[in-house]
Parts: sequence; C-alpha cells; structure tokens
Amino acid sequence: MAFTDFDLLVVGDANPDVIVSGAPRRPAYGQREHLVDTGDLVLGGSGAITACGAARLGLRVAFAGRVGDDPAGAFVLDALRRRGVDVSACVVEPGAATALTVILADGQDRAILTAPGCLGRTSAGDVPPGLLARAAHVHVSSFYLQPLLAEGVPELFRAARAAGATTSLDTNDDPAGRWEGLEEVLPLTDVLLPNEREALAIAGVADLGRAVRELAARGTTPVVKCGAEGAMTIVDGEPLHVPAPAAKDAGEGANDAVDTVGAGDSFDAGLIAARRRGLPVRRSLEVAVACGTLSTRAAGGTAAQPTWEEATS
Repeated sequence: MAFTDFDLLVVGDANPDVIVSGAPRRPAYGQREHLVDTGDLVLGGSGAITACGAARLGLRVAFAGRVGDDPAGAFVLDALRRRGVDVSACVVEPGAATALTVILADGQDRAILTAPGCLGRTSAGDVPPGLLARAAHVHVSSFYLQPLLAEGVPELFRAARAAGATTSLDTNDDPAGRWEGLEEVLPLTDVLLPNEREALAIAGVADLGRAVRELAARGTTPVVKCGAEGAMTIVDGEPLHVPAPAAKDAGEGANDAVDTVGAGDSFDAGLIAARRRGLPVRRSLEVAVACGTLSTRAAGGTAAQPTWEEATS
C-alpha cells in the first residue's frame, strides 16, 4: 500500500458523557434530590472513543465529525487533541449545540439519554475528499444517530476503497428499532462491528451463529462483540468464537470492572489496530477482546484504554 498520513480515519460522533453511577432505576420527580455514588464528565461518542483507543494503541488517527461552537464542543476537541487525535477535519458549527449524553449506570447495566444537538447534521460531505486519500482505513460509527451521514456512507466507502483504504462500520443502537438502510452499505464494509444484540437485530434471527452467517452472506465480515463471553466472527464459512481472557490473564484490575461504557468502542480500536499490524484472525480478536476488557478499569470510555503492550501481554 502507498504511504498514508493516517492509519485510521474515524467518521462519526463525539460528545461529552456525564456518567452517573448508583442512580435509582426510577428517579423521583417533584424536585426530589437523590445522592448517587459517583458522577464523571468524560469524552464520549462511539467514534471519539474508538479514535482515542486506536491512538493509544499507536495508530496515527484522524477524526471527522461535527460539534457546536459551545463549551461542550471545545471540551470534545481538546480531549481528542490531548489523546493524539487529529481533529483538523472536524466541523465546528456556529450557533449549534454539541451532542450531550447522560449515562445512568447500574452495575453492568445502563440507561443512555442523548440530546443529539448538531449530531444529526453530520454528513459524508463533512469529510474533505483529500482526507480519504490519506487514510489507510476508514471507520464509521453510530450509523443510526446520524441519518445524513448514513445516507452518504455508501459513497464514502466507495471513495475510500477507490483510494486503497479498507472500511469498517459500528452501527451502534437504532433508537427507532427498525435496523434498516444497510443493504447498500454492507457489501462495501470490510468489517461490521455490532454487539450481540445488534447483530441479531440486523440479521433478523435469534441465533448468533446463524446471524454471523447471514451477515457474511450480505457481503461483509461480521465481528460480533459478546461482552464477557468474548467475540465471534466467521472464517471459511464457519463461526469462530474467541472467549474473553480469564481475569488473571486480562491485566491488573481487569477482574474489577469499574465501568463498561465504551468497552465496545475500545474493542473496535483493538480490532482495527490488530488488522493494521497484519495479525491473523484469531489473534486479532484476542487483542480486541483484551482492549475492551482493559478499558473497563476506570470510569468513562477513554481513561483506561490500554497501550499495545498492555493489550498483547
């Protein structure tokens, strides 16, 4: 492959996350105040977390997305820069509000409340054409939160592939629950990165092995995140399952998960980094699972993302 300025270009969402742990399942209204265990203001957004994780793993990373010209947008851009991510292609929209997410965490479960702000106006046109020619891999996040971007992903991926880049997609959740619009996208997607629930929904089946086969038949390679159970993909027409590492093998503190927010995005970063380094399929999944596991050591999606040495030791 010809020389590129960036190993990875991430196109997608970036926003502050307010993570509240120990919140009641049914918050009391009527101006009642409830004390919780912890509250953290951290960098959020699937795209931003993936970008930071990849940079932490040693990749040269650029991020293209959209924020408002408000304090939340400044927070996002500063956080990305401090983690070594190039944000020169990020659009700062005058007079607009940056997306904001509040996460109510209860152990391993969470409720996610997002005010989309200008996120819905992110489009493939926000990506400078010359940037695609400078990236070896293009990753798109949060397909269903960015309808204009979703419409343009096929064209974006065609242009990326024409420039010699590989592609990946993490749809994340579909708030509408329809899971539509992927027919043209999947054959242009080298790697699809859903979690188990998303894979079943996209494939429209109830069995994960069948879902992996169904998604592969649509022209992509699915790599499914299965949480504490590891990950699954397909090799030579057969599902391949890689278990999560035992706590003692996952690194110091990995057996005491503090926060699972962003673990799937750190998994994405690990998978992309491993593929860029030319690792075989099973080893790439092992690295990705380790990255997701290790990221849970601290609150928020980026605070505990591992280095390449940590992920592979």
